[in-house]
Amino acid sequence: MEGRKIRILLADDHVVMRQGLSMLLEGEDGMEIIGEAANGEEALEMARKHQPDVILMDFSMPVIDGLSATKIIHNEMPRIRIIGLSMYEESEKAAEMLNAGASAYVTKSGPADVLLSTIREGR
Repeated sequence: MEGRKIRILLADDHVVMRQGLSMLLEGEDGMEIIGEAANGEEALEMARKHQPDVILMDFSMPVIDGLSATKIIHNEMPRIRIIGLSMYEESEKAAEMLNAGASAYVTKSGPADVLLSTIREGR
């Protein structure tokens, strides 16, 4: 896996959040944004089509929420690492995402280096 970039799909219904994540991650060595989804249904379609290594999945999204999308993606494509991403810091939200198949849960209010190290953990 050395030398290969981590292929990341961003799933968040807020454009500004996706743009900020994209700017942060594209500046990192070894990371590549392969797509962006504005809702859980788009995340599911893009996961099936592009088979990313990692999905940053927002908890709350329209059409299909992040929790439901995580369950479906984890069941269909268990090798994809899903990192739950939310403004909610409550432990029950984290537990729900982890029970749905996410490998980690990171709050949007946390430091960027926590998110970056969480993405790299699965290498």
